[in-house]
Amino acid sequence: MLKIRHEKSEEREIVAQINRQAFGDETESTLVASIRESEHFIPQLSLVAERDGRVVGHILFSPISIQQSDVTHPALALAPMAVLPDFQRRGIGAALIRRGLEECKRLKQQVVVLIGHPEYYPRFGFKPAREYGLSLDFDVPGEAFMVLELEKGALKKIGGVVKYPPAFNTET
Repeated sequence: MLKIRHEKSEEREIVAQINRQAFGDETESTLVASIRESEHFIPQLSLVAERDGRVVGHILFSPISIQQSDVTHPALALAPMAVLPDFQRRGIGAALIRRGLEECKRLKQQVVVLIGHPEYYPRFGFKPAREYGLSLDFDVPGEAFMVLELEKGALKKIGGVVKYPPAFNTET
């Protein structure tokens, strides 16, 4: 049985191991640690997937901003989302995303941005961010830069440069 729930503080090393195994390096585990140590960490948006009492997946949403001229709009970044390799392709990542988006809505968030696989995330409603007038101040393939309106029409009034906080500047 799969259970999606809030991460417990004592599960930090387990989450780091999941990210290491899922991505094959330290980048994402370092990112999670950096976000946790920053003012941009929202504990309610760090979720784990538990199967038969074992934590096998993790997803994190963090505050970012969209800079439009002299106005800053709040948004969230979905990063990272990881599932242990032996548990991938079983719907666990999809369950994490769905539950995570529900939590974002519950917290009255309006926009989620991500950089990810363009063949995976559209099934959850993510669309190319550039279609909404959004850009980045670093290079990413256009199809990998996506956005989701959690509140219909939220992006009609927002355009500009997506700004990630310093916690996202992780180099191993």
